[in-house]
Amino acid sequence: MRKKQAQILIVDDQEEILFSAKMILKKHFETIFTTNSPKKIISLLSENEINVVLLDMNYRIGFEDGREGIHWLKEIKTLSPQTIVILMTAFGKIDTAVEGIKIGAFDYVLKPWHNEKLLETIDKAVAESRKNSKKTVVEKVEKRYFVGTSQKIKHAYSIAERVAKTDANVLILGENGTGKYVFAEFIHQNSQRKDEPFVHVDLGSLSDNLFESELFGYAKGAFTDAKTDTPGRFEMAQNGTIFLDEIGNIPLHLQSKLLHVLQTKTVTRLGESKPRPLNVRIIAATNIDIKAEVKNKTFREDLLYRINTMEIHLPSLRERKDDIVPMANFILDQIAQKYNHGPEASAWHFEENAAPYLEKYPWKGNIREMENKIERALILADNNTISVHDLDILAFDDVQENDDNALSEMEKNAIEKALFKHHGNISKTAEELGLSRAALYRRIEKYDLKNIG
Repeated sequence: MRKKQAQILIVDDQEEILFSAKMILKKHFETIFTTNSPKKIISLLSENEINVVLLDMNYRIGFEDGREGIHWLKEIKTLSPQTIVILMTAFGKIDTAVEGIKIGAFDYVLKPWHNEKLLETIDKAVAESRKNSKKTVVEKVEKRYFVGTSQKIKHAYSIAERVAKTDANVLILGENGTGKYVFAEFIHQNSQRKDEPFVHVDLGSLSDNLFESELFGYAKGAFTDAKTDTPGRFEMAQNGTIFLDEIGNIPLHLQSKLLHVLQTKTVTRLGESKPRPLNVRIIAATNIDIKAEVKNKTFREDLLYRINTMEIHLPSLRERKDDIVPMANFILDQIAQKYNHGPEASAWHFEENAAPYLEKYPWKGNIREMENKIERALILADNNTISVHDLDILAFDDVQENDDNALSEMEKNAIEKALFKHHGNISKTAEELGLSRAALYRRIEKYDLKNIG
């Protein structure tokens, strides 16, 4: 029997599962990779054209809620959107697997599996992967993101097209949910580096103790769990683009390490002394007022100069009201295609009176909030018509505003008390409140509490 041309990655912390799955699949598919550590997924995806990932949902004893699987699913879909992910789960954990399908998994298999069912599912996934490979990444970007016709968004894309042809570093500013990732990918795909890696790093979710090992890599033996030489995200992006998302969240003491890499265009892995040359284009993004952070001395001015050769602002939905209804229709079509096939997908629509409510709603979470509300409405709707009640966009008036004001007042009082308690000591106040120093400085500025303590 001739093997099918496909590269499949199996991720599970149990060696017997890896061995068993590999024995079954290697008879039918050309290349099978296995790893017992999800941390190796990123390097494997960067170094190989993986078609399908068979991903377990739990990796630590005592943590059986599947959240790790969801986290790594999101990482895979971010780093390699064309890779198909199949989740592995126990019978009692199907709900979490279904949640995974909603956010991008292709299917799930139950452990212990039936061999025929496992092969059938992976066969379908490989076929889907081949469909994906026929589309260019640019086409996928355009398909999953509605640009719009408002002047502000057209202006932003016009600048992006021009700067893409250069190697200038770009800083993308905008609220959460405005599409900064897709915008960064658009710049990469319109650049001369488009055939090289596009590596996304969510700095907002990267803990301080993992910062250097994740970004710069490490040598075998550099620390307890460093069992092999491992490249960091910068090396993975060699000759391509690295997207440093939420760069405003980097603590001050780590900013100098990032600045050194950008200035010298080299990276030194933990446990090594020899720097490695880098040829990487930098695109960064943040939702905070980064210039205010510089003024407050919580973000280095020299680092800001390094990352914002060109600064581009992405408007919120409130700034582009003419695009709201067309975008809602676009998103509804995409989600309907995801859950339905054939004529049923094109039958979905909003009720006739929905447009003014869509335009009036504040969309504080922007495009991401719109996607979540429309997906939820489509799942819950009784027929192919989505109402404003299904969308849950009615309760945002004075009641919500009063609630927000009350929460702000509570937060202000808590910060004020903690500052008094610690005599204005920022580190101790931040520790008590569970905030980073940068986040605390932002709130002190917001509530005008500079002279407390």
